[in-house]
Amino acid sequence: MQKPCHYYMLPIGGTATAALAGLLHEAGEAVSGVDVALYPPTSELLADLGIPVRVGFDPAGIPAGVDQVIIGNAIPRANVEVAAVLARGLPYTSQAAAFGERFCRPARAVVVAGTHGKTTTTALAAHLFTAGGLDPTVLVGGVPVGGKPWRLGRGGWTVVEGDEYNTAFFDKGPKFLHYAPHLFVVGNVEFDHGDIYPDLDAIMAAFRAGTALVGDGGAVVANAGDEGARAVATGHARTVWYGLDPAAALACAAWGHAGGRLRATLTWEGRAFDVEVPLVGRHNLDNLMAAVTCALLAGMEPAAVAAAAATFPGVRRRLELLGEGSGIAVVDDFAHHPTAVAVTLAGARHRFPGRRLVAAFEPRSLTAGGTVFAAAYEGALANADVALVAPVFHRARLGERALDRGALVAALRRRGVAAAALPEEGDLAAAVRRLLLPGDVVLCMSSGGFEDLPRRLLAMLREER
Repeated sequence: MQKPCHYYMLPIGGTATAALAGLLHEAGEAVSGVDVALYPPTSELLADLGIPVRVGFDPAGIPAGVDQVIIGNAIPRANVEVAAVLARGLPYTSQAAAFGERFCRPARAVVVAGTHGKTTTTALAAHLFTAGGLDPTVLVGGVPVGGKPWRLGRGGWTVVEGDEYNTAFFDKGPKFLHYAPHLFVVGNVEFDHGDIYPDLDAIMAAFRAGTALVGDGGAVVANAGDEGARAVATGHARTVWYGLDPAAALACAAWGHAGGRLRATLTWEGRAFDVEVPLVGRHNLDNLMAAVTCALLAGMEPAAVAAAAATFPGVRRRLELLGEGSGIAVVDDFAHHPTAVAVTLAGARHRFPGRRLVAAFEPRSLTAGGTVFAAAYEGALANADVALVAPVFHRARLGERALDRGALVAALRRRGVAAAALPEEGDLAAAVRRLLLPGDVVLCMSSGGFEDLPRRLLAMLREER
């Protein structure tokens, strides 16, 4: 019997790295890891598996006998454990390269890419493939409701979220270039990640490089209704289009909402069928059609796809209703790009009709916290009734290039939105609470932890009498 390979995850607490750790563990390998801090839900998932995890970087803590160090893209070259790995000559690779080599190349990989909607589309495609008996291996960049962000399958399919962000300090290319796609989904393409891409042309080039990896028998699956996706996917040897265009391979003849669920009539190869999924918003229609197209190309029948879609549990932090207190609903959402903020608010209008929407937004990433999207955030947050702009997370690092929250608030007020800049110091939850009224829906939107604002706020509301 072959000795298990010992993988050391540096770090282990992120969604993608924890998912890879879970996959390797379930595949029978030895896994351990380190991180600066651990938070639910990944901390809980790793604890359930019994994977040894240290908190705090320390070269002395690197286990003896490590066969492969997997270094995540959040770890810089200057990290003390990275320095030790290099000095000791330990074998190392990236999270994306390790996953691609082990789980994508031996399988038919469905790589879900795009500026927005990757996590929901990946989770939904994985759900469809699993329910359809295709037994896929899965890696999602978020946590499905009631589930985990990975699945070890034996059916010869892999479904993975294809991130365009850089791979590691030693590999600045996008992660999806490591995933050997059989199907490469291009949901939408916009400018983002201004810290590594200088302009939209650079983003386009990265996505075109992803489509170029699709080999014989595979296909690019692209959104006919998105300008960026059309620019990237047009001209590929085999592109399968989806969208509202009747000429698309998977076309939507009608769609709408009923009972807080998205319903659509789709056509495929001349056959119409109805699909219902527990999601809301025009953007989720695109996500639904992308996942359905992949399932149909994999051989599922439309009736089986529709039956599976109806049972999709959703993804945490995607319009996730945490609960209500004092007549106020608290929603947690990952939205951070201006387009994502706008469509999230539009989806909330469908889900919570007639209620006042309060958007508590944290400019978390280097791009969100900069000036490049200032006008776009004004347009996006104007879809809320109340817009509360939290402090820029990287304001010290950005300096003069940081978003001017005062100017953004003033512009929103001129549009008739009740806007405020949340204080730099003090309890963020208490500051938000003072501005809420019974009946409100507060959407906490951030690409990071946001000081655990949604859960602390909900606890505060529920303690009130």
